[in-house]
Amino acid sequence: MMDFENKSFKYTAVYPSIQVIKMGATTIKIHKDTKSQIDKFREYKNESYDEVLKKLIFIANNVNTELSRKTVKQIAEARERIRKGNFVTEKEAKQRLGL
Repeated sequence: MMDFENKSFKYTAVYPSIQVIKMGATTIKIHKDTKSQIDKFREYKNESYDEVLKKLIFIANNVNTELSRKTVKQIAEARERIRKGNFVTEKEAKQRLGL
């Protein structure tokens, strides 16, 4: 039997094609509303919270914050234009496009 260590996971090779994974588990305390919000990210009924949290962590670590700031700024500018009445209605857009 061979043991391999990788950060928080310990892999024990039992047979060449089968691996037993030993992982530690912990309990965390979260508010009910937080749990409800996490549940919205589940892609299927039996998806574990560990899988959901890993997915959210991956997204958080890989989001391009500069693009997000730029997008937020553009949305704010567009809302300001709309508030001032500086926009094209659907009817006007169809006329301009010849539809």
